[in-house]
Amino acid sequence: MLDVIFLGTGGIMPTRERNVPAIALRYNGEVILLDAGEGTIRQMNAAKLSPMKVDRIFITHFHGDHYLGLAALIQTMNLWRRGRPLHVYGPKYTFEFVRNFLNSGFFRPGFDVHVHELGETRLKLGDYEIWSFKVEHGIPALGYVFRERDKRGKFLPEKLAQYGLSEGPILGKLEREGRIEWNGKVIRLEDVTGPRRRGVKVVYTGDTLPVERTRLFAEKADLLIHDATYLNPDDRGEGYHSTVAEACEVAKKARVKLLALFHRAFRYSYEEYSEEASRVCREYGVNFVVPRDFDVLTFKSGGFSVRNVLGEMG
Repeated sequence: MLDVIFLGTGGIMPTRERNVPAIALRYNGEVILLDAGEGTIRQMNAAKLSPMKVDRIFITHFHGDHYLGLAALIQTMNLWRRGRPLHVYGPKYTFEFVRNFLNSGFFRPGFDVHVHELGETRLKLGDYEIWSFKVEHGIPALGYVFRERDKRGKFLPEKLAQYGLSEGPILGKLEREGRIEWNGKVIRLEDVTGPRRRGVKVVYTGDTLPVERTRLFAEKADLLIHDATYLNPDDRGEGYHSTVAEACEVAKKARVKLLALFHRAFRYSYEEYSEEASRVCREYGVNFVVPRDFDVLTFKSGGFSVRNVLGEMG
């Protein structure tokens, strides 16, 4: 099961209503952070997410609203006597900027911080992969894809019976090796299982103008979290951000199942933004959400359900 936890949904500066960007992916007990804007540790505490479960942080780019919470996270981990390494990923200059960050003040982490500079890279990390792709923000900037590995289909009792197989070590061997010899026959895993189940795919653009690479990497994603800072192009000025309509167009072309409109400019109220987004997304025929801070999208049975974790805590 995958939870997508929105710790900060706004852009540029925090407000009373919402914090700056940070998204936590909770998968099989691990917490992966996508960006870590100012105040991310506070947001994690409110959402009851332990920073000690974070082993990987992926920074999209080095504007302050996307990375200034990194030092507080690392210092908190150190205060709590973290021992295992932390991996920080980002675009060009990540090594230089994180090194400078960690050398500021009277502080040095007591655990290893491994820094990785990425281009368009595919990282294989156990049951999932992270792909990075270049976006257009006027400075080195990346988007990220979380892609769960496809899973084998379930064992089919009628097929097992046909080959005289039953639960036990022999099925474990078949699953590990992909084929076995049994009663004089070679049996392949696909002979006794249903269709493979497609792993969940989540794409996060960070800050960007609409670009073709996003459409390519987001193809048939279960969830696309796209920069949708502005309601109309006139508000954009010289900024490298997308509008709601542009995000909807990318989502439609990429045939994604659900679009999350992200990085809302502080000039818009939630109600104003949501009303206009609803009108635009209906025109494009796109299924969408406008997440608030602490909204959680949980992936089950091929789709996402939404709840707010603060509401659950009362």
